[in-house]
Amino acid sequence: MLFALVISFDCFAQDEMALKRKVAIGRFSNETQYAKSVFYDKNNDPMGKQASDILSTRLAASEKFLLIERQDYDKIVEELNTSGGVSQNIGADYLIIGSITEYGRKTIGTQKMFSNSKEQIVEAAVSLRLVDVSTGIIIYSGEAKGEATAEDRRVMGLGKTADFDATLSDKAISAAISKLVENIINSCMDKPWKAYILTVEDGSFIISGGQSQGIKEGDTFAVMQRGKTVKNPQTGLNIELPGKIVASIKVDMTMGATPQDEVSVASLTEGEIDTAKLDQYYIVEKK
Repeated sequence: MLFALVISFDCFAQDEMALKRKVAIGRFSNETQYAKSVFYDKNNDPMGKQASDILSTRLAASEKFLLIERQDYDKIVEELNTSGGVSQNIGADYLIIGSITEYGRKTIGTQKMFSNSKEQIVEAAVSLRLVDVSTGIIIYSGEAKGEATAEDRRVMGLGKTADFDATLSDKAISAAISKLVENIINSCMDKPWKAYILTVEDGSFIISGGQSQGIKEGDTFAVMQRGKTVKNPQTGLNIELPGKIVASIKVDMTMGATPQDEVSVASLTEGEIDTAKLDQYYIVEKK
């Protein structure tokens, strides 16, 4: 069945929409030897969980992303390994994989005639990779180091003393991650926002994404038909050539209780969409 209307794209200009990208924070491992004992469980590593939580907080604070819950990203990794790109099925645009590559702490003390001091120093290095889920290609990779210090001083035997400050670990890891977050944000936002046509019901198109992403009733989007896929003989990778605009849709309503299950109902306003080949199309913002 083919939906068709007379096509005209003169009105494609519209105000820029702040549509949020969906991001899944995947494996965040501790590649150092710190805190690893005989009973160490790599699936329940406290430092990896700590780093993941810090990254999640930083990304959420930017208000540019919807973060996929932990139980979902294992499924994303599995799907990526089997199909090479499943954004339209899982609902994530990007997957972040991270690791703590260096971690160390030391104490430096100075002794004078009437005073002494002790400085605690923690250094950490974090590596992050950003994967475009639709292609499985790494679009950003970076590593940064962070440092945190604390000092206590005693004069004539008076003053504070302290054991090792455990919060320094948080601060050092946070400092390293903070240096990478801006690059992560820019890499995501430089890529065009996309949604996918999931199905057609009674002439209405059900597309991925909803209110949490910033989609509103009355919004209009361009429908792109995928370009031809060719293989690069130098890299062996398949490359999808640029698509072309073939239609326009308008959002009639949004549905769903959580960002993971939100969808929007849209109607065709211009162009044509072959409903038997919905996997050949994707939705983008109008320019």
